[in-house]
Amino acid sequence: MNEIPETLAASVAIARDIAQNVTARHAESDDRDARWPAETMRALQDAKLTGLTAPRDVGGHDAGMLGLVVISEILSRESASAGLCFAMHCVGTAVIAAKATPLQRDRYLAPIARGEHITTLALSEPGSGAFFFYPAASLTRTPHGFTLDGTKSFVTNGSHADSFVVSTAPLAGEGEEGQFNCVLVDRASEGIEWMDAWQGFGMRSNDSRSLRLHGVQLPGDNLLGAVGDQLWYIFEVVAPYFLMAMAGTYLGVAQAAFDEAREHVGTRRYAHSGELLGAAPVVAHRLGEMWAQLASVRQLTYAAAERGDTNAPDALTYILACKAAAGEAAVNIANEAMTLCGGSAYRDNSRVARLLRDARASHVMAPTTDVLKTWVGRTMLNLPLL
Repeated sequence: MNEIPETLAASVAIARDIAQNVTARHAESDDRDARWPAETMRALQDAKLTGLTAPRDVGGHDAGMLGLVVISEILSRESASAGLCFAMHCVGTAVIAAKATPLQRDRYLAPIARGEHITTLALSEPGSGAFFFYPAASLTRTPHGFTLDGTKSFVTNGSHADSFVVSTAPLAGEGEEGQFNCVLVDRASEGIEWMDAWQGFGMRSNDSRSLRLHGVQLPGDNLLGAVGDQLWYIFEVVAPYFLMAMAGTYLGVAQAAFDEAREHVGTRRYAHSGELLGAAPVVAHRLGEMWAQLASVRQLTYAAAERGDTNAPDALTYILACKAAAGEAAVNIANEAMTLCGGSAYRDNSRVARLLRDARASHVMAPTTDVLKTWVGRTMLNLPLL
């Protein structure tokens, strides 16, 4: 693993303790029952790690993208769903913090830093696919604020979150084309309806559900930034933090799959000869390829996080590449681990099987791998992303 900055050492130690002693204990049953990782999230709240991306002046860690990558990876080695739930809360926190008003700091960021509030993103919509930044949810101005209507899909943390960062179309009757908005919606708001519980092929315990919004009344103070700021939020805050969160999550999956394979071929022996499985040249070769891909992606991911935190001129290209590279590494390494671990990995809901199912979600989550690679190519040609 890359060297961890001293400023993150204490947080890393706490996260490792939670991952090994809480997350690992519940990961298999949470996946089997499609159950939200309540114990892990509660432990993270109690340790104030849910304030990882909250500003320091409200009691948060202000750990940036590097902190998000590191902690997400640690949790995801034990449970990708737990890592994802934590990561989406941290991304939502970063969005709120970017242009927070004094009221938003007091009502949302301070409780987040105290471990008393979970937030998340509600951006994707049915039919939006990879183009989640073009919302259709309607926002209408009222004498006291706004009315919100629409449907959001794949809301990680689902009904367990206390607030949601929701993207909307331009204000009805007054917004210009492209003036999308972001608002904060509280879980207790009237007009919220949750759809069927999440039952996925992978990432089964993140409670990623669809949310219907029927005439939800919002005070004017729940607008994030100014009218028309949504695209700014998407490309300046959501995309960088989200992509780094996903890179950390899938880096953790890749590392866990590699560890499973190395443990298996490094300890098992053929009964007839006593020879170590890993001593076979083809097995050692495949393990070496897995390590090389894992090490390469980790270097890319840490470099991207550091560039993002320092606003380096080339940060965007690195950040765009990370989720695609980490997702491909997770799928490839988990698939290879399934082969190298043989029959023991192929049993129902083995740890390697769970890792492979979770890894495959990387290519489905928007922005998809193909879209990200296209965007990387466009940055190479100095072309706009869209």
